[in-house]
Amino acid sequence: QDYTWEDHGFSLINRLYPDVGQLLDEKFQVVYNLTYNTIAMHCGVDTSMLRRAIWNYVHCVFGIRYDDYDYGEVNQLLERNLKIYIKTVACYPEKTTKQIYTQFWRQFKHSEKVHVNLLLLEARMQAALLYALRAVTRYMT
Repeated sequence: QDYTWEDHGFSLINRLYPDVGQLLDEKFQVVYNLTYNTIAMHCGVDTSMLRRAIWNYVHCVFGIRYDDYDYGEVNQLLERNLKIYIKTVACYPEKTTKQIYTQFWRQFKHSEKVHVNLLLLEARMQAALLYALRAVTRYMT
């Protein structure tokens, strides 16, 4: 809550490595905003709440929480098997199995599950960057 990508990480990395912050931000935004507006067999669906819940759950797994986000959405939108999958891939990727992959969102398309992986990996990368950049900030001050 006291060190975010938008407010702190982006500007610090741009100061240290010009243009890298912009490239990383664009990469995060592309994955975060990627949608076909479908969920399983339903078309024309706004998936922004689901994508935000996945992103914020990944950050939460790594101890990053935001005061302006209602974490009740995570429990409403992410089934237990999906949370298990996210935590396994984010924290223990070597323990990821096909069985864990097939147990969440059984009725969903493979492309939707791939999108979950993209969200998960980019949110994981952003979380790691936040910790590293926060340490650099503390060192510099």
